[in-house]
Amino acid sequence: MPLLDRKLLRDLRALKSQALAVALVMACGLAMMIMTRSLIASLESTRDAYYRDNRFAQIFARLKRAPNSVAAQLAAIPGVAAVQTGIALQVTLDLPGVLEPATGLIQSLPEQGELTLNRLHLRSGRILVGRESSGEILAGEAFAEANNLHPGDRIAAVLYGRRQSFRIAGIVLTPEFIFEAPPGAALPNNKTYGTFWMPYKELATASNLDGAFNNLSLTLAPGAVEAAVIAAVDRVLIPYGGRGAYGRESHPSHTRVRDEINVLQGLSVGFPLVFLSVAAFMTNSVMSRQITLQREQIAILKAFGFSNREIGGHYLKFALVIVVAGTLLGTLGGIALGHRLVVMYHLFFRFPSLEFQLATSVMIAAVFVSILAAVVGVAGAVRAAVRLPPAEAMRPEPPSDYRPALFERLGFGRAFTATFRMALRNIERRPARAILTSVALALATGILVVPSAFRDGIGYVLDYQWDVIQRHTVFVSLIEPGPARALADFRALPGVVLAEPVRGAGVELRNGNHFRRLAVLGLPARAELNRVIDAQERQLTLPGDGLVLSAKLAQVLGVKLGDALSVRVLDGKRPEFTLPVAALSEDFAGTTAYMEINGLNRLLGEGDRLSGAYLSVAAGEWENFLRAMKASPRAASVVVKNRIREGFRTTTAESIGLIQKIYMTFATVVAFGIVYNSARISLSERQRELATLRVIGFTRGEVGAVLVGELVLLTLLALPVGLLLGAGFARAIIGTVNTEFVRLPLILTPANFALAVLVVAVASLVSAWLACRRLNQLDLVGVLKARD
Repeated sequence: MPLLDRKLLRDLRALKSQALAVALVMACGLAMMIMTRSLIASLESTRDAYYRDNRFAQIFARLKRAPNSVAAQLAAIPGVAAVQTGIALQVTLDLPGVLEPATGLIQSLPEQGELTLNRLHLRSGRILVGRESSGEILAGEAFAEANNLHPGDRIAAVLYGRRQSFRIAGIVLTPEFIFEAPPGAALPNNKTYGTFWMPYKELATASNLDGAFNNLSLTLAPGAVEAAVIAAVDRVLIPYGGRGAYGRESHPSHTRVRDEINVLQGLSVGFPLVFLSVAAFMTNSVMSRQITLQREQIAILKAFGFSNREIGGHYLKFALVIVVAGTLLGTLGGIALGHRLVVMYHLFFRFPSLEFQLATSVMIAAVFVSILAAVVGVAGAVRAAVRLPPAEAMRPEPPSDYRPALFERLGFGRAFTATFRMALRNIERRPARAILTSVALALATGILVVPSAFRDGIGYVLDYQWDVIQRHTVFVSLIEPGPARALADFRALPGVVLAEPVRGAGVELRNGNHFRRLAVLGLPARAELNRVIDAQERQLTLPGDGLVLSAKLAQVLGVKLGDALSVRVLDGKRPEFTLPVAALSEDFAGTTAYMEINGLNRLLGEGDRLSGAYLSVAAGEWENFLRAMKASPRAASVVVKNRIREGFRTTTAESIGLIQKIYMTFATVVAFGIVYNSARISLSERQRELATLRVIGFTRGEVGAVLVGELVLLTLLALPVGLLLGAGFARAIIGTVNTEFVRLPLILTPANFALAVLVVAVASLVSAWLACRRLNQLDLVGVLKARD
């Protein structure tokens, strides 16, 4: 073995704890990078293969009713490759043993053969094909699992006022509902909402749509322009009550998967960047001190003929050993965490198979990034080593300027103990090292703020969205908008304490090239059950001649207060008008536009009508209310607020919560690594003077107080800066997880800051204790004989 490699092994043994601390910090950053980038690759490859194999459509449309012959007109549109028409109906379900009424979307199966587009993937049971016997149905996997349903079980549904019982023939998946949520909802509710399929003839007969369709999917020919095809489809469907075609990028399920990938892309940059920057800083600190302590050894090596390149390579190898250890630990950690997150994704993403795939490109990138971090961290120290002339290196470093500290020169010295004055003097004599140590401690504090901000944001959303904004018990929608007097029917239901009407209208909001298709909600001007709140938690009064937009929707559309929006209604008389943005609301689930209900009805030109109602139900009458809703033929859906809250808690909140726990663990490891590394460097730099103090009579406690006192002072200086850094880190990283579906607010609480301070304080105490243990093991005679 070459001499320099033997020296490298000795150095690694001597600095094994510090090298391990740096490797662990690097491993944390690499684990986050490998986990997130591999999850992105896994989701993208699985999604794309699923879309391809099951022929997921590219354009979708809903309409009132069109004869089947219109399908030929749609197929003749230039750029259309394949057309699939069918029936889709919202129904109320009655599940055995489940008190709450559930809702579902039933779609038709073709009379001949299998589906052309959005093909089904069979999980269990059998597929229904063509004109199979009536009374059977296929159920989506998410709903079936949530309700413990299997092939052969029976389920009841109310189709246009008629209650029918169906036998489940099979459990299936479809690329159309990878993420399965009620229409217009940002969150899943698999217990009370599901998707189903049954033969066309049977569904058409039940819905009076025989020989017609109300649902459309199509794919594009190569080179076709999506916008042009959508415009042509809309022109064909307008006479039949078309509600506006839209592309795959606007499809709710596809959008939710895409947003999750975007969140992972943000996390794959933010977290690793912070951790690897800290690792580079720690590598520089360790190597700079190592080279300072080995000045004489460097001189001897040069005197014996070792070149600058060989010496520089020797110290680079030291850093590369740390890289190898960090990469191995980070890879193992990233793989383990990736598998854990994949299991969690099965809660709300339904693929035939989703496996964690460790991408080769990710591994190569991880090795490159870790080497880059190490080289950046060690470059300055290595450059100093190779430039050191042998004659100069043989001499000890010039002594520091040993003079009273500034506070002593100002006459305050007698107010402090001797050990405390020594700590202050050392900080003043080495300002650069003190600043760097404080920066490291500030980073350790700052990164601990971020995971708690995630946790507090989730807690705030659970309270704000479903207690401050939504004060109702249940929302009931009608199959078709009804007259205003229908509100009296809602009020007459068992246990209803308060009922407020809502009118929904599908619209396209457009500002130049920015547009979104969604439902404008018409509510009472000062609604009590579904309040519209601004960022200061003040209730807004809804205008009858303007729009109130959620802040996220305004951002997406690129508008601000007072700007005008073009509004095109997608149903009924299809009026078009321009409305100003009157106010911005604050919410954290989905994007919404609001108006005062009478003003919306006036613009729609259909009279005073309502689409449903928000209801407050007395707890003692809850069961009677649910029984009444199950028997109601006019109800299209019944959405229980607590079910939506629980859906958020078990999907989005659990996903973000798991990432928060991972990050908190990593942040704690990094904090301990930084503090311990700083304590060890301080000990190695001052071991001669500390040993001198022991020889001249200072007790172990007094000598330890000099070392610990300096660390305590630097920690106190670093904490306020670290908390400010943490607030900035939290703002930047939480911004990466905010999407149109779900957003987290930046919540920075005293408890959050207190936890960060506590972890750094505990890390400082443990590191100081370990450093004092090594201080007790100093060879006093050997240290005093050392030339530096």
